[in-house]
Amino acid sequence: MADVLSALMKICCIGAGYVGGPTMAMIAHKCEDIEVTVVDLNEERIAAWNSEKLPIYEPGLEEIVSDARGRNLFFSTAVDESIAEADIVFISVNTPTKTYGTGAGKAADLKYIELCARQIAKVSTTDKIIVEKSTIPVRTATTIKRILSSGNSNVKFQVLSNPEFLAEGTAIKDLMAPDRVLIGGEESEAGQKAIQTLVDVYARWVDKANILTTNVWSSELSKLTANAFLAQRISSINAISSLCEVTGANVDEVARAIGMDSRIGPKFLKASVGFGGSCFQKDVLNLVYLCEHYGLHKEAEYWEQVITMNDHQKKRFVDKIVKTLFNTVSGKKIAILGFAFKKDTNDTRETAAIYVCRDLIEEQAHVCIYDPQVPAEKIYADLEISEDDPRVTICSSAKEAATDAHAIAILTEWDEFKDIDFKGVYQSMLKPAFLFDGRNILDRGRLEEIGFEVYGVGSA
Repeated sequence: MADVLSALMKICCIGAGYVGGPTMAMIAHKCEDIEVTVVDLNEERIAAWNSEKLPIYEPGLEEIVSDARGRNLFFSTAVDESIAEADIVFISVNTPTKTYGTGAGKAADLKYIELCARQIAKVSTTDKIIVEKSTIPVRTATTIKRILSSGNSNVKFQVLSNPEFLAEGTAIKDLMAPDRVLIGGEESEAGQKAIQTLVDVYARWVDKANILTTNVWSSELSKLTANAFLAQRISSINAISSLCEVTGANVDEVARAIGMDSRIGPKFLKASVGFGGSCFQKDVLNLVYLCEHYGLHKEAEYWEQVITMNDHQKKRFVDKIVKTLFNTVSGKKIAILGFAFKKDTNDTRETAAIYVCRDLIEEQAHVCIYDPQVPAEKIYADLEISEDDPRVTICSSAKEAATDAHAIAILTEWDEFKDIDFKGVYQSMLKPAFLFDGRNILDRGRLEEIGFEVYGVGSA
């Protein structure tokens, strides 16, 4: 394969989502001599990337995009042309959990990956490096390679795995100084050359000691394993939070004590209403499916319990609200502060707020929701209700949502919620003041002095 670094390199990324957009923006920002084009068939999304209002919210992203856009970073719907001209093509499309057929509910749906591979094979007339950036099952590279080889026999492809390890809310920081960049490829001479080409791109700003190279199968499995381990820690501490509540222990104190053990560490030991986002649940379920596929049934049962515990935590949180409000929330105003699955993002995929709100609506509560970054139309769509549904009100501020509410539930740990004048809200309330801190971000003692009855996660 030609040394693509010897001339102007062109990179094309298929998929302008939460991974493709920020990752390509960082490459363009750090490598001004590389032309980077992000393509997507969604015209509205591409228009947003070319506007002053980006389609996703991520601290620092706007500055990175503004720096490179129009210079060597482009967003386009010209998919075929961009693929044809590229030296490296990143595949960064959605791989949702299948809802049909074999593996429904657990396996990853690879239809978009397959469509990308077929499109690349169809329009390519020059050798290319294809990079899996989407989260995919082990051995997907084989499928991609077979599809690519069915096209023009004169074109040679090398397929690499380069999984993302971004945490939403800190994606730019993670891209700027990653813990590691993982690149997997074939062990052949051509495969190693392709790996080195991608290593040289990241090495423009990442220490080479933090760039790991493996075979392609290890790279693909590492992504699923990393997310499964992180999800497992959250479900583990949430399981302990239930025990803390009935014994009088405080889960934050327990987490701090065990987190000081160097063998365990403090990260991902924050009890909450449950984990969300696009990766954890999907990747754990994918791991469950892989174990089942290879006959590892006990291993599959083990990992499935991580999801079972997460679902239980969300249901338990709603049950606590209903029980505390005298076993009924019918006709009562419940303020929901935060709808994104975590702070500093507008992503609502698998957010705990969806499930909590749906259960409260089913209990006939009047749910008033405020989130500083999630638009109203997205909230209505996620809850699968119309915008004129009287059971739900989207508010423009936390104070509007909380005023005169029977109870307040904090579901996203936005920093602004720590500074709310709850005393002012409480004074305007006509009803008892119950606050359910699903993310344990508030000073419980201060709120109890005001007059709230505060129920955190994992404290009696």
